[in-house]
Amino acid sequence: MKLTIIGYWGGYPKANEASAGYLLEENGFKLLIDCGSGILSKMQNLLPPEDLDAVIISHYHADHIADIGVLQHARLIQGFLGKSMESLPIYGHTLDEAEFAKLTHKGVTEGVAYDPQKTLSVGPFTVQFLRTDHPAPCFAMRIEADGKSLVYTGDTSYKDEFIPFTMHADLLLSECNFYRDQDGKSAGHMNSTDVGRLAQAAKVKQVVLTHLPHFGELKNLITETAEVYDGSLELAEYGKIIEW
Repeated sequence: MKLTIIGYWGGYPKANEASAGYLLEENGFKLLIDCGSGILSKMQNLLPPEDLDAVIISHYHADHIADIGVLQHARLIQGFLGKSMESLPIYGHTLDEAEFAKLTHKGVTEGVAYDPQKTLSVGPFTVQFLRTDHPAPCFAMRIEADGKSLVYTGDTSYKDEFIPFTMHADLLLSECNFYRDQDGKSAGHMNSTDVGRLAQAAKVKQVVLTHLPHFGELKNLITETAEVYDGSLELAEYGKIIEW
């Protein structure tokens, strides 16, 4: 698997950057996980929008879906310019039917409902889901291919169910929107200690902290998480590539 970080800010992107969006590749298949504000612009440094094979959405907050509309428009325009491409499947849940309906647009994209109770197949990947604790319905994902695994938390406060869901994952891509001395539960987010506790209990091999806060010293998130978790640990940053 190859994961490329495109956007990693929580809530809104910092100047010239992007909120949530991650490109996962396996055997030439390109899956975009979430599509927040600024993702389309930053992604075009890596690949054109018509080269995506699928998109999957954790939930419908703007920092995770803001660029769906412009992705659709980009593919529409490229079609007018003569590019041949099939309709892009965008996988999402149907707990917000109005938002799900927006995933389908003029034959260039098609919303495909996933059933969180079942395993989903997307190209070479299998995806399992876990409902998170967040103000909007949101689903974490365990994505596997060829014996390799990635767990993406989406947006969530800590919950014990994450431990078996994440157990022995090769990579945990975890939201970390708060520092150790802050309680993110009411906002539906984890702090650094929450992430460390989860990663250590689930015996994951590597952690990348994402959905980062716009305040404080971000390097402290690493220090604080490392007080609880003794594995490989780093902050998300634009263009960072992790292969395993």
